Amino acid sequence: MKNFSVVILAAGQGTRMKSLLPKVMHKLSGKPLVKWIIDAVSPLKPDNIVIVVGYGHKIVEEYLSKNNIKFVYQEKQLGTAHAVMQAKEIFKNYNGDILVVSGDVPLIKTATISNLIKNNKKNSSSVTILSTEVKDSFGYGRIIRKNGLFERIVEEKDANLNERQIKEINSGIYCFDKNLWKALLKVKPNNAKKEYYITDTIEILKKSGHKVSMLFIKDEIEVKGINSKVELSGAEAILKEQKIKELLNSGVGIIDTNNVYISYDAKIGQDSVIYPGVFIDSGVNIGKKCVLKGSSYIVKSKIADESIISYSYVDGANIGKKVKIGPFAHIRPGSVLKENVKIGNFSETKKSLIEKNSKVNHLSYIGDAQIGTNVNIGAGTITCNYDGKDKHQTIIEQDVFVGSNANIVAPVKIGRGALIAAGSTITHDVPKGKLAIARARQELKRRIKK
Repeated sequence: MKNFSVVILAAGQGTRMKSLLPKVMHKLSGKPLVKWIIDAVSPLKPDNIVIVVGYGHKIVEEYLSKNNIKFVYQEKQLGTAHAVMQAKEIFKNYNGDILVVSGDVPLIKTATISNLIKNNKKNSSSVTILSTEVKDSFGYGRIIRKNGLFERIVEEKDANLNERQIKEINSGIYCFDKNLWKALLKVKPNNAKKEYYITDTIEILKKSGHKVSMLFIKDEIEVKGINSKVELSGAEAILKEQKIKELLNSGVGIIDTNNVYISYDAKIGQDSVIYPGVFIDSGVNIGKKCVLKGSSYIVKSKIADESIISYSYVDGANIGKKVKIGPFAHIRPGSVLKENVKIGNFSETKKSLIEKNSKVNHLSYIGDAQIGTNVNIGAGTITCNYDGKDKHQTIIEQDVFVGSNANIVAPVKIGRGALIAAGSTITHDVPKGKLAIARARQELKRRIKK
């Protein structure tokens, strides 16, 4: 979409959050509130995204430093109009429309924003207000219409008894044309808080003969602001309910919908089954016919078809088809498990490639390693990858059998088809096909009785 920019209001602390963190940096489904807004507007390719920061601005700026965003600073929070005015210099010679949106309305949809901007241009309006109907309109500015057209916005404290019964409210999301900047100069702090309100620009524009339009949306959830952790929790519940419904309708089995957490961006294939207690965090892609059982936590991972994960922690992993993990395994970032790999209970992998048909049995640690096909790692085996200063790699080629309780001290290479005797500590390369025994010889001595 051409010839429009975005101003996101993100300067407030959010005192009702009861937190030292800026309000817009509180996370919803693993993503800060302000990032939800950015992700909603970015597909429309605005000319500029400007964020008005204030309290905790360094935290916001650091988090968004890799995004193509401009920041302006509101030293004192003197109202919404004052906040937008901080961006005036950036738009000094700009003639496009300006979308103004709060940084705490994370559920707004890209399509809604697009329609708002299109309506403003189509109607040649100086401002288009996004409105909706809510069940409980207490605290909101009410939309007053005359013959179906916008008349004015009346705030809760100024509304009479009849006006307070109105359910159509101002969302606080607007699309302005270039006349915004002139109108802002005329805003006065004529209110109890002595603040400059963006809503005053609407009356100013209307009295100046400029056109004011409305865009009504049915779903009040889209414009729901997050002002407290109670409301944040409520938004989490909304997203979770929407996601679970979507997955159920696509053929995913969820045994107990009240006892799972599934992130908004999770992708799960048909006929996969999610058991109670599973927590699927952001960045997860799960294939078809997978089974996830009891208290498993999965984040930033890809899991191919027909894999089974039981009571395990999976972070930053790429898991192939028909892999079995757990119970009680820890799969750490950089783990690549190919088809038909088995990771036993209380085992851990980190930054390792394990080729197909290999097994890491219980109580083992595989870190900074390359494991070939058809390898058996015996129970209690450890790749000793850290020398106190640097990490080193272990290479175990295909068809190797490693007995239980072996210590493999990296850097070391074990050749194809080799056998490592149980209890060995391997410190040198083992050629292919060889049996390596590195342990003290067993001795039998006479027992001394007391």
